[in-house]
Amino acid sequence: MKRTVVTAAVIAVTAVMTVSACSSGKSSGGGSTAVMSTDGKGKTITVWLQSDAQKGWPAVVDAANAEFEKQTGAKVTVQWQQWNNYTTKLDSTFAGSTGVPDVVELGNTQTASYIAAGAFKDLTSGKAQFDNSSTWLKGLEASGTSPDGKLQAVPYYAGSRVVIYRTDMFAKAGITNPPTTLDELNADAAKLKAAYPHDPNFSAFYMPARNWYAAMSFVYGAGGQIAMQQGGTWQGTLDSSQAQQGLASWQKIATDFSVGGKTKDESDQDAVMAQGHIAMILGNGWEVGSVLDPKTGNPKLKSVVSTFPMPGTAAGQYTPSFLGGSDLAVPQKAPNSGLGAQWIKAFTNTAQQTALAKFAIPNNTALLGTYEAAGQANQSTGEAAKNTWFVPNTPNWANVETGNVLQNMLEDIANGKQSVADAAKAADTKVAGILNAKN
Repeated sequence: MKRTVVTAAVIAVTAVMTVSACSSGKSSGGGSTAVMSTDGKGKTITVWLQSDAQKGWPAVVDAANAEFEKQTGAKVTVQWQQWNNYTTKLDSTFAGSTGVPDVVELGNTQTASYIAAGAFKDLTSGKAQFDNSSTWLKGLEASGTSPDGKLQAVPYYAGSRVVIYRTDMFAKAGITNPPTTLDELNADAAKLKAAYPHDPNFSAFYMPARNWYAAMSFVYGAGGQIAMQQGGTWQGTLDSSQAQQGLASWQKIATDFSVGGKTKDESDQDAVMAQGHIAMILGNGWEVGSVLDPKTGNPKLKSVVSTFPMPGTAAGQYTPSFLGGSDLAVPQKAPNSGLGAQWIKAFTNTAQQTALAKFAIPNNTALLGTYEAAGQANQSTGEAAKNTWFVPNTPNWANVETGNVLQNMLEDIANGKQSVADAAKAADTKVAGILNAKN
């Protein structure tokens, strides 16, 4: 999923926040008085949620609001947000003294910077009160936990990437089954390319050069990684033999089988696929809905669009998928912090997560089977979610993303401006400089 990450400015903005006591009031039980409150008569809380929920699972939000209002007597105002420039809005709001929401949603690559800046309430003492907290997805739980082990953000939902493909195009190319290895994937892509020789816009596998989520999956699949910490110092590791092998595998797809994406990211790949010239993309499972959307996509493709997990080097293995997702947190300056925590509890309880599981990967492994049973695309993404990777979990990581370090490296490789080795070495220097910077 697309995440617009937090800038370095957030450190300066939110570091000045003082830690205040959580809202007092009637306890929700279990010793969580300092975290949650059910005393909301006459009050209204404000929740910032991304429009993903508004488009995908509005009924889940409505059910949670109704349950919360019954529990507390408080009303809920949901203000729908967009990922674009979202952190700029957060930074300016947190810097002020008014207009601070009681709950915010953040992408899991954004959360660490805000935690380091002391932007959120400590929810640790109420952790056991959140349903399924013992089986939360490890990648999401880690993103919402401070280095000293304090829970500062609650897992919301996750997404993993799979190959979304055209079954009719596969059939025209004589391909009867999805590939089970990377070698088979490349062979199938070559067959697809040969089957559409007269379409200059045809991509056997559309791979925008700046789609770093996809490229890094190849890196991790080959046994490499972006960076590692040794003796308290970060080192970029994209120039390792394993990482370069992964980048070379990605490069082959991006240059041999993809057309029109040498300077782009993946943000519009759904709409591009809907135009009818693409056999495969690598996207989140819910992007199938975007491809078929009546307003922005092409619903006529419904019978010929399907998914499969990105294959690995051997049959039965999958290329690791980036575990994207969202967390929910209570800002330090929230006027109704106890009620905010209570709303998060209602929104992430078993009933709401079970309903959410029809649309996105729930925040816990206990409901993964429910998610997979909801449809073919869910089965593929559920399988992909069993083998995932995540970015280096450090507050400075956000600046790697906003600095477009990986995106620029990949564009240089795809356009032939630099070799894999030279581009990786240059990126390593930049990554290490950013991750080791003192704030």
